[in-house]
Amino acid sequence: MPFAQQNITSGANPGTDPIKVMVVDDAVVIRGLLTRWLDTDPGLKVVGSHRNGKLAVDDIEKSNPDVVVLDIEMPEMDGMTALPLMLAKKRDLVVIMASTLTRRNAEISLKALSLGAADYVPKPESTSEVTTSVDFRRELIEKVKVLGARARRMRGPVRTMRAETNAGRTASQAPVGRLATAAAPLRGAAPAAPRATFKLRPYSAVRPRILAIGSSTGGPQALQQVMRDVGTAMHDIPVVITQHMPPTFTAILAEHVGKAALRPSKEGADGEVLQPGHIYVAPGGKHMILEKDGGAVKIRLTDDPPVNFCKPAVDPLFDSVAKIYGSATLGVILTGMGHDGANGVKTIAAGGGSILTQDEASSVVWGMPGAAANTGMCSDVLPLSEIGPKVVRVLKGNAR
Repeated sequence: MPFAQQNITSGANPGTDPIKVMVVDDAVVIRGLLTRWLDTDPGLKVVGSHRNGKLAVDDIEKSNPDVVVLDIEMPEMDGMTALPLMLAKKRDLVVIMASTLTRRNAEISLKALSLGAADYVPKPESTSEVTTSVDFRRELIEKVKVLGARARRMRGPVRTMRAETNAGRTASQAPVGRLATAAAPLRGAAPAAPRATFKLRPYSAVRPRILAIGSSTGGPQALQQVMRDVGTAMHDIPVVITQHMPPTFTAILAEHVGKAALRPSKEGADGEVLQPGHIYVAPGGKHMILEKDGGAVKIRLTDDPPVNFCKPAVDPLFDSVAKIYGSATLGVILTGMGHDGANGVKTIAAGGGSILTQDEASSVVWGMPGAAANTGMCSDVLPLSEIGPKVVRVLKGNAR
C-alpha cells in the first residue's frame, strides 16, 4: 500500500555526499535486490550488506551508515536483538524495520518504534512480489532519503520550523493575524537562526463534538502520547484517526492507542455508529469517512483510489468530518511525510472548526504538519508534548 508521497529526490542536495545505507536481510535475493535499488539512486550509497544482525552490529562503526534497513526475522541475531545494539553504537542512526504483513511482525514493528526505530516498510509476502512491487520500491527509497537527510541535518545546527511560503519574512511582513513562532531548539543544539512565523486563526467559540487526527511517519508513537495525555477528557466525544498504515498494522495500532487513552478503540467498521468516548482508526487499505444518517453519524469505508498517494488518506476523513460537525470540529495533524491533510485542514477551517498541528522540532518528518501550518488555517503549531494538554483545554471550552 502506498504511503504519503514526497519528492524523493529532495532527500539529498546536489553536490553533497550521498546518504550511506546498510541493508540487513537473511534472504540473499532480497538483500541483493534492495542493494541494487538503493545504489541506483545518486543520492544514496550502500556501504554494508549483511545476512544477520550480528554481522551488521559488528560493522556499524566501520561502515558508519546513516540509515539501516533491518529485517526482523534472521538467524543468529534477529532485528529486534540487533536494534538496541546498533543504536548504542551510533546514537543518531536511523533504523527502518522491514517486515512482511503478518500480525506478529506488525506487533514487532510497532514495538521497534518504541525502542528507537525511526519507521518501518512492509515487505510483500513473496520474493516475486518484492521484485515487482513498484510501491514497495518507491516507499523504501523515499523513507531512506527523507529520514536519512533529516538525521544529517540534525547533527549540525538544528533548523527551526520554517514555512517555505514565509521564508525571509519578518514578523512585520507576516500575514495579518495571530502569529506562532517555532518551538525552542532541541536540547544541546547550536543557537538557532531567527524563527519563522505562521499566521494562526482563532479557535472556534463552539466546544468540539469530535476530535479528528491525521498522521503518518512517526505517527504511532505520537498518537499514543497524545491519546495518553488526552485520556478521559474525550469521554463525551468520538475520536477518529487516519494513520498511513497497511492492513493488520492499523488493527494493532488501534489496540495500542486505546490502551494509552484507557478508552475503547478499534478499527472503524462500515456502517458503525460513532459512540462518545470511543476511538476509531481507519483500516489499512480503505478510506474512512463519516456520513449523517438521521440523528446518528456512521462510518463509511470506501475503496476509492488513493488520495495523495495514500489509502487510507486524511483529506477524505477531514472533509467528511467538517461537513457534519462544522465549527464543532477539532482537527490535529501530527508528524508525517507528504502533504496529506492540508486540504482537509482548509475544509475544517472553512466550516469554522479548529486545527492544531505539530511543530518541526518534535516531528519525525515535518511534511504533513508543515503543509498544514503553511495553510495559515491552524489555531496552534505546538511541540508534541503540548498538543495533548492543549486538546484537553479546548475540549473543556478553554482554548487559552
